[in-house]
Amino acid sequence: MPRHALFIHGTWLTPAIWEPFQRRFSACGYRCTAPPWPVAQGGRQPGISTLLAHYETLVRSLEQPPLLIGHDLGGLLVQLLLDRGLGQAGIALDPLPPRAGLLGFCSTWPWLLPWMGWRNLLYMTPQYFARNMAQTLTPAQQSAAYARHIVPAPGRVFVEAALGIGNAVDFSNGERGPLLLLAAGNARVVRASVVAALYHRHRRSSAITSFKQFPGYSHWLIAEPGWERIADYSIEWAQNQVGRF
Repeated sequence: MPRHALFIHGTWLTPAIWEPFQRRFSACGYRCTAPPWPVAQGGRQPGISTLLAHYETLVRSLEQPPLLIGHDLGGLLVQLLLDRGLGQAGIALDPLPPRAGLLGFCSTWPWLLPWMGWRNLLYMTPQYFARNMAQTLTPAQQSAAYARHIVPAPGRVFVEAALGIGNAVDFSNGERGPLLLLAAGNARVVRASVVAALYHRHRRSSAITSFKQFPGYSHWLIAEPGWERIADYSIEWAQNQVGRF
C-alpha cells in the first residue's frame, strides 16, 4: 500500500500552492492529497479549532496514518494533529508556533490591527506580499505569484494564533510521531529564530524532533525558485523515519 502524504496550506493560500510538492512526493511513491480549508458557516469564519476538527476528520478517514506536511498555519495544524496522536510523522515548514505568547504575537500582529478584523476576511496587499512573504522573488515573479495564489484569510485565525486560543500543545508528549521543523533563513513572517525557539520547546519530548534552516529562503520557501531543495530534504527525512513508523 503506498504511503499517504496529506498537505495543509497556510493563511492567504489555497491547496494549489502544493501542486509542485505533490508531484515530487508522488514520484517517490506517495499518494498525495491537499484538502482545502472548510468554508465559513452561517457567516462565521473558521477558527483554529474548526480547522483542526476538519483535518482530524480527514486524517481518521484514511486507510493508514499519513505523513502530515504543513506550511505557516498549516505547520501549526501539523503540530496539533501530531500531539493528538494523528499522523505517522509531521513536517512543519515556517510554522506558526502553538500557544506561543510573544512568539505568536510577533508572527501575527499586523493582522490584529483592523477593527473587528477577527469577524471578517482580511486582504493582503501586493506590497505586503512583496516585502514580507516573497521578498526573494523578482518583481515579475512576485506579481505572478500574488495573482495566482493569494486569497483573503479569516481574521479569526490570526487572533486565535496570537492569543493561544485552541492551539495548545503538550511539548513533553513522548507519544507523538516524529516532527521536522524547517525554517527559512530570510523569512519575515515566521522568522528562523522563532522556529529555532519552537524546536527547543519540542525537544522536551522524547519523540524524534528535527530542525533544519535553509539560508536565503523567504516565507515563500515552498514555491520560490529552489523549492525542490526543500521538497527533497523533506522526502529524505520522511524516508528515514519509515522504519520507525
